Amino acid sequence: MTASVSYRDLLTEDELVQALLSGKVPRNRRPHLHTLFDEAPPRIFAGLLEEVGKWAKPGKVIANARRIARELDVSPRVQGWLKSI
Repeated sequence: MTASVSYRDLLTEDELVQALLSGKVPRNRRPHLHTLFDEAPPRIFAGLLEEVGKWAKPGKVIANARRIARELDVSPRVQGWLKSI
């Protein structure tokens, strides 16, 4: 029997916000963010980016999300969607 240990610890709200504000993903949170980017409904994800974007210069969080998506090699569908906003 095998088990994935990639999700042993939860991604906290603070870690998520920090990643979106900085554009840097902690190595131990890469699986969490990859799953979030690939599986979150676009409407929910856009709302998240909008809320976090209130704490940064205009466009910074979107640019960071695009950078994270490329770094994590998320699906082309998601990368395309991020380019459209």
